[in-house]
Amino acid sequence: MFQDRKDAGERLARALESYRGTPGLLVLAIPRGGTEIGYEIARYLEADFDLLICRKLPYPFNPESGFGAIAEDGTIYINPRASIPLNEAEVLEIIRQQQEEIRRRIQVLRGGRPLPPLEGRTVILTDDGIAMGSTMHAAVEMCRKAGAARIVVAVPVAGPYAVAEFSRLADDLVVLESPPDFHAVAQVYRNWYDVSDEEVLAIMERWRREHGR
Repeated sequence: MFQDRKDAGERLARALESYRGTPGLLVLAIPRGGTEIGYEIARYLEADFDLLICRKLPYPFNPESGFGAIAEDGTIYINPRASIPLNEAEVLEIIRQQQEEIRRRIQVLRGGRPLPPLEGRTVILTDDGIAMGSTMHAAVEMCRKAGAARIVVAVPVAGPYAVAEFSRLADDLVVLESPPDFHAVAQVYRNWYDVSDEEVLAIMERWRREHGR
């Protein structure tokens, strides 16, 4: 098990050692849970670091579960394994709500800045784990559209289905743990909690101080 996200990020960073020194290397974390993971990877690999905003499309009757995801550029992924007991108007309303939250997070967590250019770069996409995989799927697709030369998906934990899926979708996949009885990302963390906006902002401020930005 990982003690916390910092421990997981440090271990994952070491597993990505071969990417150290890659020209233009960019680590993109999916907030909020992926922020500390991404920070540790970027610091260890001496890479650029930023946040890619992506949101699950949740069921209104079960917000912890979802049927897809949307990335900040409008890329929508619908999970083929998910049933959608909703009509078109309900689906469109959920998409609208998540677009609104994406705009809020861009303003609050990234200060309204656009993402750095991705074209021609090696991009490491990270989160604190992959459950259904919808948000990471949308993030990978967004990076492809933006012209990334190589997309690496790197997470501390993912289920067997996600490992198979992202082995196919990404140019490289680095996963530290894939329990056969996987049911939730939290199961591999001793200290698991929901990350706040304030914690994300503190991590990003620390990054800027350390890199003179």
